[in-house]
Amino acid sequence: MKKDLHPKLVDCTVVCSCGNTFQTKGKTAELRLDICNECHPFYTGSERMVDTAGRIDKFNKRYAKN
Repeated sequence: MKKDLHPKLVDCTVVCSCGNTFQTKGKTAELRLDICNECHPFYTGSERMVDTAGRIDKFNKRYAKN
């Protein structure tokens, strides 16, 4: 195997814009994120379906089971 092929891993502190922090391994000592699993709508359950011009209703009418 080749020597010095992989980067050195150090303890990394991940900081989100919502204030959540956690520790992991990475190439840098600190990583700043805009969104994490604590504030992302998919993981928090606050996800909403946005109906643009009735597309959801149009889809449901077209493919409705009779």
